[in-house]
Amino acid sequence: MAQKSTAARKGSAFAGLSVAIVTPFKDGGVDFVALRAQVEFQVAAGATCLCPTGTTGESPTLTHEEHERVISEVVQTAAGRIKVMPGTGSNSTAEALRLTKWAAKEGADAALLVSPYYNKPTQEGFYQHYKCVAESVGIPICVYNIPGRSAKNIDPETIARLAELDNITMVKEATGAMDQASQILGDTNLTLLSGDDSMTLPLLSVGGEGVISVVGNIVPQDMIALIDEFRAGNLPAAAARHHRLFVLCRHMLGLSTNPIPIKCAMKLLGRDTGDLRLPMTPLSAAEESQLRAALTNHGLL
Repeated sequence: MAQKSTAARKGSAFAGLSVAIVTPFKDGGVDFVALRAQVEFQVAAGATCLCPTGTTGESPTLTHEEHERVISEVVQTAAGRIKVMPGTGSNSTAEALRLTKWAAKEGADAALLVSPYYNKPTQEGFYQHYKCVAESVGIPICVYNIPGRSAKNIDPETIARLAELDNITMVKEATGAMDQASQILGDTNLTLLSGDDSMTLPLLSVGGEGVISVVGNIVPQDMIALIDEFRAGNLPAAAARHHRLFVLCRHMLGLSTNPIPIKCAMKLLGRDTGDLRLPMTPLSAAEESQLRAALTNHGLL
């Protein structure tokens, strides 16, 4: 199939910077005051979209009630000033459907569905899972493919089948495989968003349109500038921003499991997001020292 033009891509309204925001905790529960402050921070920064209740939001540790309320609070606080695409995925199709229906009812602009994890469905199982949700809700759906966490890849051929469904409009590409991304972009009219900060520029170069970012929690303007430089055709400037951000991204995802480093970084920058929930544990003193040095070198401390 011939490469589709950017204008033809179904989810292009979500191009640019989406931020996978953390879930702040306090006294054993969700700190909704701090959550609303995160929304305001990203609105002021000019981000395109917020993605609460995903990997960075420690969604596996949220109760059903907390998951729903976080979605509701973010949508209500955003109040149409910024798009909201909450994580509503599960390894249970029934649970993913329930959460996605909730997000749609609350006014979310789209839903981010991680591939079913742990139970390792077949490619037909992946297809039927997403098809069931897509045919039951009206909002756009982003397929989140992250085999490093879900244990199995959604093959490009399966994603091409899913692209035929009207409201499957985006892919969050976190396989790290440029060939896979290229095949998806060549064979479908889906909007492809990078699932790894450090892969943003490489994926833009083959037709991706943005990123669902972790580092955007602390430097949203830097990531927006990278994307804007690329769109303007200023490739040397985009590459320079990529290399500068790469060092910071390496610490965000290399020191420990996401979202441990980003929560620590926010604390060091005076935007404390509270505790982590087990099984997540804080950085060691040595790791925190490395992170502090990276933030200092980036001019943040």
